[in-house]
Amino acid sequence: MMDSRIFVHGFDAGTNAALKWLSNHGDVVFNPISAALGGVYSGVRWVLMLPPFFVLAVVVAVIGWRMVNAWFGLLAGLALAFCATMGLWPQTVSTLALVITATLMALAVGLPAGVITGYAPGLDNALEPALDLIQTLPPYIYLLPAIALLGYGPATALAATVIVAIPPAVRLTSLGIRMTPAEYIELGDALGITPWQMFFKIRLPFAMPSIMAGVNQSLMMAFGMVVIAGIVGSGGLGQTIYNAIRTLDIAKSIDGALAIVILTMVLDRITQSASGARAGERG
Repeated sequence: MMDSRIFVHGFDAGTNAALKWLSNHGDVVFNPISAALGGVYSGVRWVLMLPPFFVLAVVVAVIGWRMVNAWFGLLAGLALAFCATMGLWPQTVSTLALVITATLMALAVGLPAGVITGYAPGLDNALEPALDLIQTLPPYIYLLPAIALLGYGPATALAATVIVAIPPAVRLTSLGIRMTPAEYIELGDALGITPWQMFFKIRLPFAMPSIMAGVNQSLMMAFGMVVIAGIVGSGGLGQTIYNAIRTLDIAKSIDGALAIVILTMVLDRITQSASGARAGERG
């Protein structure tokens, strides 16, 4: 019987050799990817940094008021202003830009994939183990190969964050598509509507609450990842917390943690309200 240590050594050696080969010969592919990811992130951050902090705080307050209520909107605006008061506004905006960019990229992949798997149960069953694997592996697993292929910086953090944010969007979109009551589908067939009309007028309205829940969960996964991604030079609050831990600056780490909590709670509440509003419209 083969010694398991021989197999493990061979597997590890093969993995390291493959990663080294990709790192040495894949510049023509990975350098443009790294530049593109970094450019998109920098563009979003530049836009968010254009107005003074109080303008963005007021915008978030108005959105919170319209989506939730006036009390939440006021607290959300004051909470963002508090981040600026702590001297962490550039880091807060960097984190917000990273989360927004990663979530939008994840949704660009996850929503269409969810629609396709919602229509194809066999494909959904085949994709399920891959989604389980992505969600159960430690987040650091995605950072280490990304460093070798994309370098040290925001591009690596963005790539890893996109990966962990995709599964919730796929799963909940697929679930929403499958939730359409059979009688409505039969009614659409009886009326002779086209497949596109069936999707946009019947399936999509029923799926929207589940899709919005997927958006919310993707956003939360992205927030969890950007903190960990501070170790690869992501910038923002994740790197602030990581540097504070390295230097045992407990106060600064607490400041960064508070800012992360504020951003997470504000965006979580707004997206939850959007999901509830969609459910109300359908009802």
